[in-house]
Amino acid sequence: MTGTTETRPTRFVRSARSARPGPGEHDHHSVGELVGQATEQLSLLVRQEVALAKEELAEKGRRAGRGGGLLGAAGAVAYVGFMTLAAAAVVALSLVLDVWAAALIVMAVLFVIAGVLAALGRAQLRRATPPRPERAMDSVKADVDEIKGRARR
Repeated sequence: MTGTTETRPTRFVRSARSARPGPGEHDHHSVGELVGQATEQLSLLVRQEVALAKEELAEKGRRAGRGGGLLGAAGAVAYVGFMTLAAAAVVALSLVLDVWAAALIVMAVLFVIAGVLAALGRAQLRRATPPRPERAMDSVKADVDEIKGRARR
C-alpha cells in the first residue's frame, strides 16, 4: 500500500491540548517525554519564583525609599527648625530666663523632634532589610520539599 499512512486506533490518540491519558489509554510515557515534562514544569516553576522574588524585592525597595525619605525629612526639619524657630524661641524665653538657658531649652526640644523622626525612619529601613526575598525563598523551599516528597514515592 503505497501512499497510505499508518494510523493508530482512536483510543490511543491524544488531544494536542492534553498530556494526560484519555479514557482507555495506557499511562505509559517514554523517558524522553517524562524528562521533557519535568524540564518544562521546572522551567515554569523557576520563572514563577523569579517573578515572586522580583515583586518582593521591589516592595522592600519601596520601603527603603520611604525610610530614607523619612530620615531626609528628619534632617531637613531639624535643620530648618533649628534655624528659624530657635531664634524666635530663644528671644521669647529670654524675656523670662537668661538667654543661654532659653537657647538650651529650645535646642533640646528641636533635637527631640529630630530624634523621633529619625527613629521612625530607621524603623522603616529595618523593615526593608535585609533586601532578601523571604516569601520567595520560603516558596522555593516548599517546592523543593514537595519535589523530594514526590520523588520518594
